[in-house]
Amino acid sequence: MPELPEVEVSRLGIQPYLEQHIIQSVKVHNGKLRWPVPEEVQLLEGEKVLAVKRRAKYLLIESKHGTAILHLGMSGNLRVVDSKEPLKKHDHVEIILASGKSLRLNDPRRFGAFLWQGAGEDHSVFEKLGPEPLTELFTAEYLFEKSRGKKQPIKQFVMDNHVVVGVGNIYANESLFKAGIHPKKEAGKISLKRYQLLTPIIKETLSAAIKQGGTTLKDFAQSDGKPGYFAQELLVYGRKGEPCVSCETPLKEIRLGQRSTVYCSKCQR
Repeated sequence: MPELPEVEVSRLGIQPYLEQHIIQSVKVHNGKLRWPVPEEVQLLEGEKVLAVKRRAKYLLIESKHGTAILHLGMSGNLRVVDSKEPLKKHDHVEIILASGKSLRLNDPRRFGAFLWQGAGEDHSVFEKLGPEPLTELFTAEYLFEKSRGKKQPIKQFVMDNHVVVGVGNIYANESLFKAGIHPKKEAGKISLKRYQLLTPIIKETLSAAIKQGGTTLKDFAQSDGKPGYFAQELLVYGRKGEPCVSCETPLKEIRLGQRSTVYCSKCQR
């Protein structure tokens, strides 16, 4: 599943083709996604796209009447194509623009979503979401207070969308390694001082991934629309058994919350 940096780069990729452009029509070829596509999405027709934003892993296409909410799920992708280009298999929803371009949501497994939020409303998918990690609301003091009394392993704690959104498996692995924190350590037993080390590392790790993805995104309309994972120098993720970049101890792998967790038993305490 794409993580926050990949979704943010998708936003940056589609933004120039949608923002301040008029939507000619919305076509739903298969409305049976994770949730049924609501009829209200037709309210976008004839409207100007005011902004393309992101909340957690959701993309928001805003208009005067409301906002289309897109989620890529496990296998979804977005493509910007000429509107006359033939549909591909699994192209479920498309936004056709007056410019002659179309934004198409392709999702083979149909775990993605195309939802609607009326102007001035708050959709239920955003209820109880924690702060965005790249904002001033996400601080060491916030994490410290939120973690008090928590026996949950720190890796699962920072991956909990109720705590903070968008810190997925790859970036949790990498951030904890850089901070020298063992992924199984109880969140409630981590000091404020260590959270003051971890929090900026999470921000830096996510920001670097977004920047790297942005530099490789030459023309979103020419790509296959798949966010993928950017070619990065990953320090621990996917490197089970390989030497630690700091101490050369073979990296270990465990499962936490059914997710692969790679760490250095010497550097992370």
